Amino acid sequence: MKLPAVEDARARMLAGVEPLPTEDVPLALANGRFLAGAVVASRNQPPFAASAMDGWAVRSEDGVGPRRITGESAAGRGYAGSVGAGEAVRIFTGAAVPEGADAVVIQEDARREGDLVHIPEVTDPRHIRAAGLDFHLGAILLERGARLDPWRLSLAAAAGLASVPVHRRPRVAILSTGEEVVEPGGAPGPFQIFNSGSTALTALAETWGADATALPSVGDDEAATADAVADAGGDLIVTLGGASVGDHDLVKPALKRLGLELIVESVAVRPGKPTWFGVLADGRRVLGLPGNPASALVCAELFLQPLLRAMQGAESEPRMATARTRAALGANGDREHWMRARLAYEPDGGLWASPLKDQDSSLVTIFAQADALVRRARQAPASQVGDVVEILILDRLW
Repeated sequence: MKLPAVEDARARMLAGVEPLPTEDVPLALANGRFLAGAVVASRNQPPFAASAMDGWAVRSEDGVGPRRITGESAAGRGYAGSVGAGEAVRIFTGAAVPEGADAVVIQEDARREGDLVHIPEVTDPRHIRAAGLDFHLGAILLERGARLDPWRLSLAAAAGLASVPVHRRPRVAILSTGEEVVEPGGAPGPFQIFNSGSTALTALAETWGADATALPSVGDDEAATADAVADAGGDLIVTLGGASVGDHDLVKPALKRLGLELIVESVAVRPGKPTWFGVLADGRRVLGLPGNPASALVCAELFLQPLLRAMQGAESEPRMATARTRAALGANGDREHWMRARLAYEPDGGLWASPLKDQDSSLVTIFAQADALVRRARQAPASQVGDVVEILILDRLW
């Protein structure tokens, strides 16, 4: 059976996925959420002409000479009058420019003597920020689907919003299977390893906007697997392990009890060929990831993140970039290969990717060092040092 390519498998998984219902959340709780509607400016920003410097608000037509000081304009406390001929108003950064003034002379260029201030020739720049310099009434400041971060939240706050409409967080249940894993902090038997995949996937799902829960591992028990998924609730189930064709790979048979309809049975990808996807009778979607950590994490980037973004009304296709490779890469086979790599910028600004030497799918240390995945297309020819390659930059916290 010919396996679907990554793009084809992802398209099948995303078919029919609709954004989750919306809710309004305060800005303080909206970091990392996806907008369910555009943020529109309700007024100009700044709403008035404002001084960009500390100094004196004057009329440029009055030219050089002394001016009579008639008042002061400070941020949040403007000058109520207007600036007439031969007059000046003391002004501070961010304060409204009084009516009649068309220039601000910075304080270093002026000299005060009692109630007079001596003004030199007024030249450009005039140190005034026009009303609406940042944005105008009615401007779309943030598009629907934008992911909120501290900088975008600042923009929403500048527009006067106390809350924003966002899509509900997807509820994700992560289930590990296999007798070979024991939870971190437990006492492993002589043939067991610690469960690192569930920890990583829970954190990734949370990073990508989900409300994720790691379920207790069920070992290699078909009935326990079915019961755990039946009781999990949520919008998406992610299983780890039990996704291949061995005697102990019981996840798919277990979920057949819950009406599992397979949409993707396997993917032409390395690592991660056993990845699968289906829908339960109650409508919940299930993403089955391999048990090897690298395989699971690569396929989480390729499939889990797009699913979560689609559920939150965001663009779901991974954003690819390019870099030059520091290593010669052999010709690729029938499966798309995603290689863990390190990125580095040269002084000239060029981006280089160094694929790590050992790409074994069981190695957690390699993924901990990587900050990108290099994509090798199916049947890609050999490439040399310096050739351009496609990369997926990982969302690492530096």
